[in-house]
Amino acid sequence: MKEHNSLRSRGRGDHEVSAVESGPFQGGWADTSRKLPLLTGAAYASKRRSTVSERFPGERIVIPSGGLKARSNDFDYAFRPHSAFVHLTAELGTQAVPDSVLVFEPTGTGHTITLFTRPRSPRDGGPRGSEFYSDRRYGEFWTGRRRTLSETSAALGIEAAVREDLQQALSRNVPTRVLRGVDAHVDAMVPSTACSDAELNSFLSELRLVKDEWEVAQLRSAVDWTVAGFCDVVGEVRQATRLARGERWIEGTFNRRARLGGYGLGFETIAAAGTHACVLHWTRNNGPVREGDLLLLDAGVEADSFYTADVTRTLPVSGRFTDVQRRVYDLVSAAQSAGVAALRPGARYGDFHDAAMGVIAEGLDAWGLRPHGSTASTPESDMYRRYTLCGSGHMLGLDCHDCASARRETYLDGELEIGHVLTVEPGLYFQPDDLTVPAELRGIGIRIEDDFVITPDGAQCLSSELPRTAEDVENWIASLR
Repeated sequence: MKEHNSLRSRGRGDHEVSAVESGPFQGGWADTSRKLPLLTGAAYASKRRSTVSERFPGERIVIPSGGLKARSNDFDYAFRPHSAFVHLTAELGTQAVPDSVLVFEPTGTGHTITLFTRPRSPRDGGPRGSEFYSDRRYGEFWTGRRRTLSETSAALGIEAAVREDLQQALSRNVPTRVLRGVDAHVDAMVPSTACSDAELNSFLSELRLVKDEWEVAQLRSAVDWTVAGFCDVVGEVRQATRLARGERWIEGTFNRRARLGGYGLGFETIAAAGTHACVLHWTRNNGPVREGDLLLLDAGVEADSFYTADVTRTLPVSGRFTDVQRRVYDLVSAAQSAGVAALRPGARYGDFHDAAMGVIAEGLDAWGLRPHGSTASTPESDMYRRYTLCGSGHMLGLDCHDCASARRETYLDGELEIGHVLTVEPGLYFQPDDLTVPAELRGIGIRIEDDFVITPDGAQCLSSELPRTAEDVENWIASLR
């Protein structure tokens, strides 16, 4: 059929539709510009930018947000900026613009800082005048309104410029460090200096180790919504038992709360029933939820500010633990309590893991479980990695496993400080085919995880509203059924 002045769809490789030279999109547009207040997190982000400027005098620093990633042909995954970019801008999930780049340009006294970004689609018929309706990936007719440059500047407290000016801005020959691997176009604009760029990456990660009061408030909000999601799930467990893929019902129940209360999920929800609880990152969530089994739910809401919670509870589907399930649960609960007791400023980061593993080792010893035999040469707690495998916690913040690029001496071998936020999550996982354990234990997987902020007196549990002991969990389930 012959096309007359119509918009023709194209694939992802050519994501524009044909521009109409005149007619339906020309003129008649109202002035919809807005006066936006400074975002609540912007003042804190400004202090972080000052710290970056002080650390790298005389050098240009380039921090990309990253861009869109195709999911299938002409649809993209939801955009999520790089955490270092978010940390230095306080940008919100609902407003984040793909392909933005934060540039620190050195001056004699510090840096000028500019955010190169994509402004809202114009309606004036200029060079980008057809983007509004013809660009399927960025046009506002397709994807919604963006802020103008002046609105972005007002909201974030940063000078804003169009992304097209970035190449020229990077043309001056000064020492430049780039957060690599985030934006291929930016990587190509600036020759790599591997050592310098790696140092920048580590510094930006370590800058997030100690959370300020605004960040802790964001994490509290994320945890509060996560607690609400767990309560939703407990109320839906009985319905899940009626479905062939009940894990999907559990997953969907929590995910709905995450989208209602925040930007979405901090990570893919783990809704692991029965033997699936022995898989640390079970996200297929395609199994049944059966009476008599355990349901391990590991989930977290990501706030609109991108800060995420990370909480785990293991629930008896029938409402009450069996004797064997409770024996394992109580040991994991005791291990977590020991780990929590080790949280305090000045303690080695690894102390809480060692404390938790000591309890696990002592308990399994009492049960006669020594998987490598009594003559094993490995330290006693390491003997039980067959049943525990992973560490007992991690830093938490903009990433679920936050600050992962920090140097070992400042994180894994460092000391806890006031403002650190981390999880404590010991677990026991007896694989269904593990002949080193009694048959009654096989297929039982239990993890208990809570989020903590280090305080002058020790640590405060952000997720304390969720019941934790076996008895409290059973009473909680009974109250919500």
